Amino acid sequence: MRFSEYMTEWLYAEDGYYATYRPIGKQGDFYTAVSASKFFGGTIAKHLIDVIDEGFLSPNATVCEIGAHHGYLLADIVEFIYTLRPELLKSLSFAIVERFEHLREQQRRYFADAFGDAVTLRQYSALDQMRVEEAFFVANEIFDAFPCELYYKGKTGRVENHEVIFDLDDAWVKAKAEQFHKDRGEIAVGYEDFAREMAAAAGQSEFITFDYGEMQARPDVSLRVYKEHEVFPFFDEGLERAAAFKKSDITYDVTFAHVKEAFEAAGMPMAEYATQMKALVEMGILELMEILRANADEKVYKQELEKVKTLIMPQFLGERFKMIRFRKERA
Repeated sequence: MRFSEYMTEWLYAEDGYYATYRPIGKQGDFYTAVSASKFFGGTIAKHLIDVIDEGFLSPNATVCEIGAHHGYLLADIVEFIYTLRPELLKSLSFAIVERFEHLREQQRRYFADAFGDAVTLRQYSALDQMRVEEAFFVANEIFDAFPCELYYKGKTGRVENHEVIFDLDDAWVKAKAEQFHKDRGEIAVGYEDFAREMAAAAGQSEFITFDYGEMQARPDVSLRVYKEHEVFPFFDEGLERAAAFKKSDITYDVTFAHVKEAFEAAGMPMAEYATQMKALVEMGILELMEILRANADEKVYKQELEKVKTLIMPQFLGERFKMIRFRKERA
């Protein structure tokens, strides 16, 4: 099978890695910004309020998380909206796009426990089911989980018995590799369809997402496997691929130039691209910390500050992760 089919099977089959509930954080295979601090979602909530105050979106917009896992990020956004601008909870709608029913059930249960009847959560199994007038889309570490093709010096890879063989001719993959000046590495599959579906889902929208990677493509292979916070390069001789298959996370660095191209072709121009550190600071994470400092005891403030440092300090997630925003204006 092609490598993209192999990766899809690894992550999204009925018994795939994402098809069963997996803890994220200390008990899981990896950390995310969401698991590091609630102020990640809080800063996105503050940004959303600024977007509404600016007039780009109205107070009646739908706030939609893509690939929400447990639903923690959207719940954090809701919690901070209640703190910063509680009247918006009466007008905004909240939704999650999640392909797996068992995760949708987890999300419904979590929102019911957290908010009772105060927040109504709509769920979609696919983005193309959603049609609203206005939307604020948010995602965290989604593009690194799209299937990819593996490319090496003009040939596209296929998999036999968990071994990659580079002997396929694929004009589209080769053209993308040449466009991004790669003679080896990952070429993501599905960005174009995803961008078109998001553009069609709302009349006017903003999409903000965070992921690891760079604007320009890496010249090498970044594909790797995460297991209990250990990282194994995919072609490392010490990685037992058959044992890791469907049991561990598999991922790669995002080429944001490819994401940008896909969304701009779909009619959603890029509004901003920045490191996670720069983006969160400019969106007001430090202002939120000052609010906390004024309303909580020093011990709580210091605990939360240490968590926030994980989000913004260069040696942690601040430089490695990037934020990219797109906007679609009503025709």
